[in-house]
Amino acid sequence: MSIPRHLGRPALAHPALALLTLVGALTLAPTPPALGACTDVAQQGVEWRRCYHDGRNLTGADLRDATLRDTSFQRATLKDADLRGAKGFRTRFVSADMQGADLTGADMNEADFTKADLSGASLRDTDLRRARFFRAILRGADLTGADLALADLLHADLSGATWIDGQRVCADDSIGQCN
Repeated sequence: MSIPRHLGRPALAHPALALLTLVGALTLAPTPPALGACTDVAQQGVEWRRCYHDGRNLTGADLRDATLRDTSFQRATLKDADLRGAKGFRTRFVSADMQGADLTGADMNEADFTKADLSGASLRDTDLRRARFFRAILRGADLTGADLALADLLHADLSGATWIDGQRVCADDSIGQCN
């Protein structure tokens, strides 16, 4: 007596059962966390890593708690943008218009603000270690509590800026240092 051919195969060898088992396993598998795309809308908590937003108009954008690591904003407009708590390690703001921007409590370690206009910006309690401010305009900016360890302020205009101690206001024509 011979065994019918379909009874002699293991259960998963049947194509329909194998497909159902695979679909079930994929359905129950945990989904990986979503990673932000460079095309995501500017919004609180956005994740832009290694993105290029050169020349973009982001006036008044809400980028609170955003991740901006290694992202470029060269010649971008970030007037009155809210960057509180943003993480911008090695982010490039070269020649960006950041007048009135709020970077309170942001981590801008090694960020490049070369020739950026930060007039009236709030940099309170911001981590600016090793940041570059070559020829940046910081007129009237608030640097209270900012960490400027090893920051490059060469030719930066600090006229009228509130210094890191929160007490001293830099004199007019304070270039490269707070006088």
